[in-house]
Amino acid sequence: MDSKIKILNDKIALAQLGGGEKRIAKHHSSKKLTARERIMYLMDEGSFEEIGMLVTHRTTDFGMEKEIYYGDGVVTGYGTINGRIVYIFAQDFTVFGGSLSETHAEKICKVMDMALKVGAPMIGLNDSGGARIQEGVRSLGGYADIFFRNVQSSGVIPQISAIMGPCAGGAVYSPAMTDFTMMVENNSYMFVTGPNVVKTVTNEEVTSEELGGAMTHATKSGVAHITTPNGIECLEKIKKLLSYIPQNNREKAPNLPYTFGDEIRNQLVDIVPENTNKPYDMHDVIKGIIDEDSFFEIHKDFAENIIVGFARLGGRSIGIVANNPKFLAGCLDVKSSIKAARFVRFCDGFNIPLLVLEDVPGFLPGTDQEWNGIIVHGAKLLYAFSEATVPRVTVITRKAYGGAYDVMNSKHIGADMNFAWPTAEIAVMGAKGASEIIFKNEIASATDPASKLLEKETEYADLFANPYNAAQRGFIDEVILPENTRRKLIKAFSMLENKTVDTPKRKHGNIPL
Repeated sequence: MDSKIKILNDKIALAQLGGGEKRIAKHHSSKKLTARERIMYLMDEGSFEEIGMLVTHRTTDFGMEKEIYYGDGVVTGYGTINGRIVYIFAQDFTVFGGSLSETHAEKICKVMDMALKVGAPMIGLNDSGGARIQEGVRSLGGYADIFFRNVQSSGVIPQISAIMGPCAGGAVYSPAMTDFTMMVENNSYMFVTGPNVVKTVTNEEVTSEELGGAMTHATKSGVAHITTPNGIECLEKIKKLLSYIPQNNREKAPNLPYTFGDEIRNQLVDIVPENTNKPYDMHDVIKGIIDEDSFFEIHKDFAENIIVGFARLGGRSIGIVANNPKFLAGCLDVKSSIKAARFVRFCDGFNIPLLVLEDVPGFLPGTDQEWNGIIVHGAKLLYAFSEATVPRVTVITRKAYGGAYDVMNSKHIGADMNFAWPTAEIAVMGAKGASEIIFKNEIASATDPASKLLEKETEYADLFANPYNAAQRGFIDEVILPENTRRKLIKAFSMLENKTVDTPKRKHGNIPL
């Protein structure tokens, strides 16, 4: 008994280290931190209050009664980050490999329930070998209890998962149902079945890193929203992410003080090339519009033809969705549609206004896209925008062609304000393709078909490759000079701040999953 008391006292002393432990963590950013070091670094100094420190497992099979550890492999509790309350669990890999037992799950469920009642973000620091096999179905039931709470909390409180070690089998589904998943490079991995099982079933040779490492999920699957080189930077990213989002779905994201002044941004004037087929980086447009150094990109390395992330505009937290002509000419494809739809739904669920920067020539053509369901996946983004009731503003910088024009937050699907730069082209398709269809006979019968095609391209472009026809119809509220964009957007979002929408009563819609 004396040894147990000593262990408990040591843990209490460690939990009370606070700033000292945080300083230690700062000097060991390249090393894998313990569960308590992670919590102490993440939380405001001295704010963490642990819940369930004395909990132990109840298993007596396989000699488990001889191995008793207080806390049972997970540290749970609450505290503050930048003065705002959050709830947290951090799995402790040094105790049974962080494996999930019945009591381990009960501790997590307890703080999840409290977070939902209070209306505060829930953070999970995952570092676990999976279900504790000595407990059989009890550990599986524990996972299901957590999954159920993930779903009940979805859209009510923000849920953030950080994968800071292994996360395999059933354990992956809880992070998958949270709002954001972060992974630490070279230290973490996620997969439903590991390399050994893969080899047995498919005869594929693959490492844990290749199968489910941070970069695999950041670039190929899209499971990881953010990756970091070490645990310290991961915790810093959590802090920064929280600064853009509210405590729950009944609140608005915190705004920073801002004094409206000279908002002209001349660096926007020459960003769009004169040649409409020449690419440019939409990040430069974003940088020229938002408050300085305020962009926090999500899914940076996945589906790079569309950009999503949080920023501040006049101190106000906003979500940005932007086509990027630098990749795939900015076309919408399967991955970009899913990426953007998920982000739009998060922002709408948590009252974060949406800014859309549009330069899209259409949906990416090809058998690969059609066979992989571009119809249903593209519809997800259309559904997400149509469903959103937060303030929604669009700026068309260049191309807005075909059905992609409709999908990218057009006036027709409920956008509040739609602006266009003079370089905007709003049409069913590009001038060349349209001319080849409309003037087919005239071009074919011409003595010089190539010259006739160029002539008709120019004729079509003069008529449709501009924003003024759309503006005459009221589909565009104003054609603005690029340098005035920031000023116009600050005013528009300020005007829309108290927007309310009464939606039809229903249990829920049926988004095309």
